[in-house]
Amino acid sequence: MSVITIDGPAGSGKSTVSRLLAEKLGYIYLDTGAMYRAVALAAKENNVPVDDEKKIGRFCRSVDLSFDLDQDPPGLFYNGADISKRIRTPEIDMLASDVSAVRIVRHEMRRLQRQMAKGVNIVAEGRDMGTEVFPSARYKFFLTASIETRSRRRYAERLNRGETVSLEEVKKEMQKRDAQDQMRSVAPLRPAKDAKIIDSSFLTPEKVVEEMMRHIDAGHVSCGNV
Repeated sequence: MSVITIDGPAGSGKSTVSRLLAEKLGYIYLDTGAMYRAVALAAKENNVPVDDEKKIGRFCRSVDLSFDLDQDPPGLFYNGADISKRIRTPEIDMLASDVSAVRIVRHEMRRLQRQMAKGVNIVAEGRDMGTEVFPSARYKFFLTASIETRSRRRYAERLNRGETVSLEEVKKEMQKRDAQDQMRSVAPLRPAKDAKIIDSSFLTPEKVVEEMMRHIDAGHVSCGNV
C-alpha cells in the first residue's frame, strides 16, 4: 500500500490539492487537521482542560472519530454526529493548535492515523505527516505560499461561510497560528528533509497537482523548491 504526505501551513492550499490528488490517483484522502479540530471541539464541549495532559489524554483515547468518504469533502463524525461545519471556526482554529501541541494528543492521533492507513492507499494531509506520522512515505510534499496569499484565501473562505471579518484580522490570526505551529516543542511544522517544497502562491490547485504528478510519475521526489 502507498502513502503520499502533503504538509504545510494554513492557507497553503493543501486541503484542496490533497483531495484533487487523491481523486486523480484513486486514493483515500485523510484530513488529519480535521481530526485535531474534532478533538478541540469535543474537549471544549465536554469541559476537558487542554492544559491537563492526563485528562486530555484519557479523553482523547475515548473519542470516536470517523470519516464519511462519500461526501466531498469527506464528512467528519464524532460519536456518530456530523461535525464537519462546526470545526471550521476561528475559535476552533486556535484551540486545535493548542490541542495539537500536547504530546499525548499527538501520540493518540498518530496511532489512529496510522491505523486508518493500514491496507489502503492514502493521501495524508496535515502538518507532520512526512516528519512524524509517515516518515517512510515514498512521496512527500510540503506546500507553502506567501502570508498575503494565504490570508486572502482564508479570508475568502470565511466570507463564503457568511462570517464578518476583515482581511487584516485574518492575517493576524494566521500569523499567530503559524507561530504556534512552528514553535511548539512537539512535532513542529517543518518540511521533511526529503519532501518536495512547492510554493503555491501563484499556482492554481490543478497546477500544483500537475507538478506533484510529474514527480510521482518520475518515481521519485527530489529535495528543493519549485
